[in-house]
Amino acid sequence: MKTVVVAGAVGVIGRGVLAHYEPRGVGLVAVSRRAPDFPTRARHLAVDLLDRESCEVLLAQVPEATHLVFAAYQEKPTPAELVEVNLRMLKNMVEVMEKHAPNLQHVTLMQGGKAYGVHIGPIPSPAKESDPRHMPPNFYYDQEDFLRERSVGKSWSWTALRPEGVAGVAVGNPMNLLMVIAVYGTLAKALGVPMSFPGPRAAFDALYQITDT
Repeated sequence: MKTVVVAGAVGVIGRGVLAHYEPRGVGLVAVSRRAPDFPTRARHLAVDLLDRESCEVLLAQVPEATHLVFAAYQEKPTPAELVEVNLRMLKNMVEVMEKHAPNLQHVTLMQGGKAYGVHIGPIPSPAKESDPRHMPPNFYYDQEDFLRERSVGKSWSWTALRPEGVAGVAVGNPMNLLMVIAVYGTLAKALGVPMSFPGPRAAFDALYQITDT
């Protein structure tokens, strides 16, 4: 039976993935440090993906895993630090799952618009996978290169998804544009002031993309 393991299961994207698979006839495993704060039939594993021993002990419990959706992320103050921590989480998870789940078929890696350099400045539109990379560091590139190299000759393949802003439901998660807008609107209402755009004109007029989780 298809068994989907979702890393970063209580975040905006991870929660959306669980919701997608909830009514479907697949095994479902939620991986996150804190337990889901919403109803789900997924089995929860409280794995610290930065701790290789934690990964070995807990991920060994899902030898039936066939698919991994990797939506785990840790914020850091510098691009170089983002590479170190986010690459290590992916490597720990993939290497351990590959070891303990012999029927692993596919890894889905969640990326985003930063793969095209939207955080640096204007980019061509539409952005294409064939566009050249910007000057590193960029942890997306390191994660992608790891999967390219690791998957050679293996029975599993991988896909990278690159939505820009993703909006959805998540509690206690600051990486959620929809929540920020909701809080701003709530404050404006409480103060009795118009919910006017708080940024500069250039930001108001900029082309942007929002993807529903």
